[in-house]
Amino acid sequence: MLAGAVLGLSGPGQKISGIMPCTVIRPGDMADNILDRNKHPEWNGERTKMVYSFPTDEKLWAEYARIRAEGMRGGDGGWAATEFYREHREAMDSGARVAWEQRYNHDELSALQHAMNLKLRDEAAFFAEYQNEPLLEETVGDDLLTADQIAAKTNGMPRRELPVACNHLTLFIDVQQNLLYYLVAAWEDDFTGYVVGYGSYPDQKRPYFTLRDARQTLATVAQGIGLEGSIYAGLDALTRDLLAREWHRDDGAAMRIGRCLIDANWGHSTDVVYQFCRQSVHSGLLIPSHGRFVGASSVPFAEYKRKPGDRVGHNWRIPNVRGKRAVRHVVYDTNYWKSFVQARLAVALGDRGCLSLYGDEADRHRLLAEHLTAEYRIKTQGRGRTVDEWKHRPDKFDNHWLDCLVGCAVAASMQGTSLLTTEKPARKQPALKLSELRRLKRDQQGRMQW
Repeated sequence: MLAGAVLGLSGPGQKISGIMPCTVIRPGDMADNILDRNKHPEWNGERTKMVYSFPTDEKLWAEYARIRAEGMRGGDGGWAATEFYREHREAMDSGARVAWEQRYNHDELSALQHAMNLKLRDEAAFFAEYQNEPLLEETVGDDLLTADQIAAKTNGMPRRELPVACNHLTLFIDVQQNLLYYLVAAWEDDFTGYVVGYGSYPDQKRPYFTLRDARQTLATVAQGIGLEGSIYAGLDALTRDLLAREWHRDDGAAMRIGRCLIDANWGHSTDVVYQFCRQSVHSGLLIPSHGRFVGASSVPFAEYKRKPGDRVGHNWRIPNVRGKRAVRHVVYDTNYWKSFVQARLAVALGDRGCLSLYGDEADRHRLLAEHLTAEYRIKTQGRGRTVDEWKHRPDKFDNHWLDCLVGCAVAASMQGTSLLTTEKPARKQPALKLSELRRLKRDQQGRMQW
């Protein structure tokens, strides 16, 4: 229609000029094709962008994003993040090139900060509307288990009892204002996993509840104490119970939890989580954790430059630390590990790498299964990478036990669990000739006579 009807309006023997301002909404749409000079060189397409090259210091911008999110939740309108940018502007601007230096709001310092704020607000909209490079999204859900399927994936083991092949026991605690959610998982060396216990503190004493309608809360248990104090008291009570407990394998061997990660992402609880991990009697087992959203346009963990003192694992790392929070913490790629956990849930019972639930009653795990299916994944392409990006379903309230199960898997990886086979193959003995066998027999008989 465009090439024929529209550009043919000038009539025979006449030329017509065409100008088409357009925005690429989806890869492969009309605007995307017209702008491609290989497909339509006659249009001389020019793809304008707000940012022609992004800053090189991803770490500072990640910290900026965290400070900005906390500030927005606290009502400062992004003031603290702007001050952080003001202090580190030279490093944060390095490598960046924007189209219009004067395009920024009165409460921002530069066009780059304005662009990064738009990107943080909605990454997909930013790349489509402002970069003319929309991220390719494809909903992937056919292979995800339903809540009914997950709840029914029981292994018949009693609660808190471990199969004989398990060598690792991990715990994750998700920190919320009113409740602490926790989950304990046992693992074989090949990442075959078993959910052996989960719950909340304080215990709600009912099979179905949400965070919104929790009756017993951290504040009601620790009366007269502020928010940070109630979180600290809750963590202390919960870890004293779970970390001091012996968990028995079905061969009679006693095990204890070998690693406990505690969510430290929520800004109001970050400092108290670090303080607790430093002061607890179980400090050797505790480590604060930070899940990071690593999208298609983000720098993958595999490309981070390792610094002296860092410990790097499979899509997680423990950076070297300095400053007031002198406690080592773990940072991990939430998108990768959510896909990993969902893949383990999809493995059939009995197969290597399967993840299953204790007991034999599906109804008992109904609420857990709803948490584990509270998110869906979008396969997203950008900057030459294709990754799963996980989004919260609008009709689901809570996903806290999903975060707990993901954290337990990360902790298991830190303890050495791996999908790759670690057993060394038996050394093959070289074949012996008949003459060699006769010689060995004569030597043996000679030693016996001697």
